[in-house]
Amino acid sequence: MGIEWLRPGAFFSSILFALIGVVVFWVSFVIIDKITPYDLWAEIVEKQNKALGMVVAAMCLGISIIVAAAIHGG
Repeated sequence: MGIEWLRPGAFFSSILFALIGVVVFWVSFVIIDKITPYDLWAEIVEKQNKALGMVVAAMCLGISIIVAAAIHGG
């Protein structure tokens, strides 16, 4: 692989794809938070709902994997 990743074009495209991935992840999380019938933050932080925390963590990993695969494949 060498030092190809140090080229300015490759470096800036990697930064751009990372930013796009974060934005897509954030937007999808906000949409999922809006369609759930309760406030995720209050349930997880205030009520200490560990089961819901694990479900949200799995959802975050799933969305992250999908975004990474879409960016890597594109």
